[in-house]
Amino acid sequence: MLDRPRQTPLIFAVACLVVFGVLAAGVQADWAWIKDVDDTGRSLHRWADDHGGLVDVLRGIEIAFDTIATLVWTAVLTIAMYAKGHRRAAVLVLAVMAATLLATYLTKAAFGRHRPLWQERRWSLDNGSFPSGHATYITALAGLCLVLAVMLVRRSNIRRLIGVGLVVVVVVVCLDRVLLGRHYWSDVTGGVLMSAGLVLLGVTLYNPLPRSHALNALPLPQALPSSNDLAVVLNPIKVEDVAQFQAIVHQMASESGWKEPRWYFTTADDSGTGQAEQASVDGADLVVVCGGDGTVREVCAELAGTGIPVGIIPAGTGNLLARNLDIPLFLRAAVDVALNGQDRAIDMVRVTGDGVGDDTHFMVMAGMGFDAAIMEGVNEDIKKKVGWLAYVLSALKALMFPTMRLEVSIDAGEFTKHRARTCVVGNVGSLQGGMNLIPDAAIDDGQLDVVLLYPRRFLSWIPLVVRVLSRREERAGESVARFKGRSVVVRASQEVPRQLDGDSIGMGQELHMECIHGRLLVRVPR
Repeated sequence: MLDRPRQTPLIFAVACLVVFGVLAAGVQADWAWIKDVDDTGRSLHRWADDHGGLVDVLRGIEIAFDTIATLVWTAVLTIAMYAKGHRRAAVLVLAVMAATLLATYLTKAAFGRHRPLWQERRWSLDNGSFPSGHATYITALAGLCLVLAVMLVRRSNIRRLIGVGLVVVVVVVCLDRVLLGRHYWSDVTGGVLMSAGLVLLGVTLYNPLPRSHALNALPLPQALPSSNDLAVVLNPIKVEDVAQFQAIVHQMASESGWKEPRWYFTTADDSGTGQAEQASVDGADLVVVCGGDGTVREVCAELAGTGIPVGIIPAGTGNLLARNLDIPLFLRAAVDVALNGQDRAIDMVRVTGDGVGDDTHFMVMAGMGFDAAIMEGVNEDIKKKVGWLAYVLSALKALMFPTMRLEVSIDAGEFTKHRARTCVVGNVGSLQGGMNLIPDAAIDDGQLDVVLLYPRRFLSWIPLVVRVLSRREERAGESVARFKGRSVVVRASQEVPRQLDGDSIGMGQELHMECIHGRLLVRVPR
C-alpha cells in the first residue's frame, strides 16, 4: 500500500466515500430496504437483553471504545510513534483521528437521526445516531494500526495476524452497538465506510514513510574520490519479495545519486564472504548488506581494513549490530541510512579457539554457556513463524544450564577462577531482547567487556535480571562479575556451547578474543 502510487489508495478512498454517500442518502430518504435491514436489530437486542450477563460485557466494550477512550488510544499511539522516531506516522495518526472525530460530529449534527426506540434503557443515548461514533472511531484506529503494521512489521504472517485481530475488534464493536440497541445496522456500516475512506485519504495526502537523509541534510564531504559504484549483498531468504526489494533499492539509490547497484546473492555454501570479496574487487565504493547477523558478520569481516564502508539493512531476527548502531529496522529507513548516512569506524574482534577457524571474527558478542545454549536450542521452523519468540522458548528450556568452571585472563594477565552459568564477551552494551547488559561498553573504544552471571538457583534469575537492568553496583561474592580489556581468554573445565553474534559455533572449551580498534567503516544515521 505505502510503496504503491498515490492513485491506488485514492481510488479506494473515493469508492468508500461514494458508497457512504449513497447510504447516507438512503438513510435520509428512508429507503424501504434500509429500514427492513435496520429493523432486524430489534430482535438482536431482545436476544441480548434476555442474557443479562451479556449486557454487562457489551457495556464494558461500549466504555472501552467511547469518545474519551478513543482520545486516550490516539494519544498513546501518537506518543509511541513519536518516541520511536516515526514522526510522520505520528502526524498521520493525529491528523486522521482528528478528522474522524470532526467528521463524525458534523455528520451526526447534519442528519439528526434518532436512536432506535428499543435501545438499552440503562445509560441511554439521545444524540445523533448516524453514523455510529464507536464504529467510526474503532475503524479509524484499526485502519491506522494496519497501516503502521504494513510499515513496521516485516513478517507477513505477523502482519496477517495483526490484520485479522483488528478486523475482529471492529466487528465486535459494531455488533456491540446493534446488540445494545444504540444504533441501526446502517449507522455502523456508515461509520465503517466513512472512516475507511478517511484513513485511505490520509495515506494518499500524507505518506507516513520517513523522509530521506538526502532530502533533509546536506551532502557529507568525501575524503576520497568516489565513482558512486554501489554493491548490494543480499541473503534472498531474508526478504519476502526479492524483486520488490530490488525495486526499492534501485529507486532510492537513483534518488540519492548512486549508480545502478550490482547484486550479489548469498548461497547455502557462502553466506557473504565471497560476495563481499567480489564486490570489493569490482570496485564498489559502498557495499550494502541485507541479511541476518550471520550474513552481516561475514561481509563486515571481509571488508574490514579495505576502507570500503558497509551499509547494513537488518533483515534477521536479532539484528544486534544494527540495534547497537541505532540503524532503523524499518526497511526503507535502513536503506536510506545505508545510502546517505555517515561513516563510523567501529571495532571488530578476532576469535580463535578449539574448533574455531583461524580467521573468525565477531562484531557484537561471544558467549559460552547459557546464552549459547539458547542459540543452539532455537527451533528454526518456529523462528520462521514467530521470530524472536523462538528465543524466549529456547531460553525457558535452557534456564537452568549447569554451572561452568571457568578461567579468565585479561590482556595476557594471570588466569582467575570463576563459577558461572553464562559468560558473555561484548563489543557493545545492548544484547538480546534489548537488555543493556554492559552499560559502559562502546563499539569504538578498543576494549572488550566480559560479564559472568551465576544465579545459584532458579529463582535467583529474577533479582539478577533486576540488578543488571537497574545497573546496581555488585558486592563481593554476588552473582555478577565484570572485566574489561583489549584481549580476553576464557577457558572452561569441560566442553560447553559457544556462540558468536547469535550463531552457534558448537561445543568447545576455549575462546581467545582480541579487539581490533577502528577496523571497519559502517554507515550510521547522521
